[in-house]
Amino acid sequence: MAIPSYATRGERIWHWVFCTLCALIFLFLIGPILVIIPLSFNAEPYFTFSDKMLSLDPAGFSLRWYQDFFTSDEWMRSIKNSIIIAICATVLATVLGTMAALGLSSRFMPFRNTIMAILISPMIVPLIISAAAMFFFFSKLGLTQTYLGVILAHTALGIPFVVITVTATLSGFDHSLTRAAHSLGASPSRTFFRIILPLVTPGVVSGALFAFITSFDEVVVVLFIAGPAQTTIPIQMWSGIREEISPTILAVATLLVLVSIMLLATLELIRRRNERLRGLTPS
Repeated sequence: MAIPSYATRGERIWHWVFCTLCALIFLFLIGPILVIIPLSFNAEPYFTFSDKMLSLDPAGFSLRWYQDFFTSDEWMRSIKNSIIIAICATVLATVLGTMAALGLSSRFMPFRNTIMAILISPMIVPLIISAAAMFFFFSKLGLTQTYLGVILAHTALGIPFVVITVTATLSGFDHSLTRAAHSLGASPSRTFFRIILPLVTPGVVSGALFAFITSFDEVVVVLFIAGPAQTTIPIQMWSGIREEISPTILAVATLLVLVSIMLLATLELIRRRNERLRGLTPS
């Protein structure tokens, strides 16, 4: 943002101080990522920069850790588990969260605040408590060390994100459109699929992406619920750090960073599209 021409000397100084502070905070947050990415190309099996890397010698760089990742049966099985579990949990969380948000958006819904607090409680309650509670509950149902148990646990963690994003989208929804559809003879299902769903799609997709990221990155709940057959990428990385320090973990982390960047870019495109649909200029 440009400094206006009428800004005083003090305002100009504060502007540059503020920008410097923001840059330092941004560097502090992104610093670990900036270190991980080049280390994933280290030719040596270490977590530090070698002399050849510091001197930019091509012999110090290698793709061996990426090759190790793509040729390892354990890593491939873990990424397969992560994708399957995340997709299933995202679908369930999106459907259930959207239905809950639609119900909460109705002014005739009783105890809306109480129900909303219960639905978003997995975001507020410490994760270790939620994981322990899920373990004792699922163990009585025989769902521990099963794919279904892990999927349901991840669904419970993803629903709050869907509820919040869809509810935020519905806050600006014009309900006169649904009343007009009903007055013209449209059934409730036709009204939902032809009017409501297209308008709340940005919120639904945003919530689904958040639910997917939550499921794909989850560690604590999987440690409690999953068995050896349900090992996911985060659990495989956790085990690799504890049992065998291998730079393959850095290669996996770099790939996950790229996936996160693509998902964040998708969210930004959806946000801009939502603003255009509302007649606003994307910021």
